[in-house]
Amino acid sequence: MRFMNMHSRERIVVAGLLGCGLLLVAACSAPQNTQTPNAGAGMTAFEGARVIVGDGSAPVENATILVRNSQIEQVGSAGSVQVPEGAVRVDLAGKTVIPGIIDGHVHLRSQSRDTLVEDLQRRAYYGVVAAASMGQDQGDIPYQARTESAATPNMARFLTAGRGITAPEPGRTEVPFWVSTPEEARAAVQDNAKRKVDIVKIWVDDRDNKYKKLTPELYGAVIDEAHKNGLRVTAHIYELADAKGLLKAGLDAFAHGVRDRDIDEEFVGMYKQRLEVILVPNLPNRGVKTDLSWVSDTVAPAELEKLQAAVAKDDPEAQKLFGIQARNLAKLAAAGVKVGMGTDGNTPYGAHLEMADMVATGLSPSEVLVAATRNNAELLRLSDLGTITPGKSADFVVLDANPLDDIMNTRRINAVYIRGTAVDRAGLRSKFMAQPATQ
Repeated sequence: MRFMNMHSRERIVVAGLLGCGLLLVAACSAPQNTQTPNAGAGMTAFEGARVIVGDGSAPVENATILVRNSQIEQVGSAGSVQVPEGAVRVDLAGKTVIPGIIDGHVHLRSQSRDTLVEDLQRRAYYGVVAAASMGQDQGDIPYQARTESAATPNMARFLTAGRGITAPEPGRTEVPFWVSTPEEARAAVQDNAKRKVDIVKIWVDDRDNKYKKLTPELYGAVIDEAHKNGLRVTAHIYELADAKGLLKAGLDAFAHGVRDRDIDEEFVGMYKQRLEVILVPNLPNRGVKTDLSWVSDTVAPAELEKLQAAVAKDDPEAQKLFGIQARNLAKLAAAGVKVGMGTDGNTPYGAHLEMADMVATGLSPSEVLVAATRNNAELLRLSDLGTITPGKSADFVVLDANPLDDIMNTRRINAVYIRGTAVDRAGLRSKFMAQPATQ
């Protein structure tokens, strides 16, 4: 019963004027309770951590994140957030909290529900709360998993580009639509639109002169039809000339950076005119010796030994290819281009490798965290993810060290929360070690 209803009208009538005056005096002199009973029901206060919001702003030190059920209600320094009586309190003193990581370019095992669920669970374990599958998904399973993942514990959210669109590529995967005319290109977009894909993926690449690639007429038809259906288009590219043509045609995002050469000032100038176009660089192997011991809790020893052997020494040729893309990324970022983050494959912990590679190009850890959180949320229209701010879903990663000091500290995961609930990392770890995934 609310405070305003504590005194019935019947009692006021019987007491008369004198009684009414006495009641008024009592009400004025009684202490006022500013919280209703059970004000903290369904609320959790995460206290004491450094909070990296994800928008590039300075971290909030000794912060309190107040979560009601699955949504962030307040974020601020400890003295600015009042924790309601009855709220569950979680001590995160000495920790750093970042928004849940979003992978803007993956290729998961979507042929069966079980393998796709496992891939999404593996990503949740490593703090990836959403992943966008780019163009290799057919049938109903991916769309069913998309719905399921939005409400199931211990799973990253799944998004899909459905079947991507490319010129005919005999001998390669036959999942994408192969189109040779503008009419076929438009029909492919319409098919994806009926399935409500999250974005349209195209490939504009001759695969080392092995195939004809989408022409400007064809990718122009795809982009135009997608926009008519309220969809955006992202493109796999390799060559600078194609990147220029796609910008002119109205492309919405790049699924790779330019890889054949260093970009020129013309391209930078063109991009400055279209800064709404998000670049997901998907950097190649850096070609340097890499320590993967930090994934030993989810990768069986025999499998880890194979993975470690593949990155046990420097690779000068890989370093050369990485150098081209690193310089291109740094140049575009300096020009104000909005950068996202993607891993282009099925390595569950790949986001952490990619973020370290992005820092190696010259981007700051803060810029890379923004790319992997807020910018990817914008790219994928995930309005409830991307930052640790009121109104967002309570999807965040608790770290044992500050990634602004060293980006590799994103690997030092203490806990992962999705929709306000802790991911059962111990349970998932036992499952993964019993049945390791194919990398």
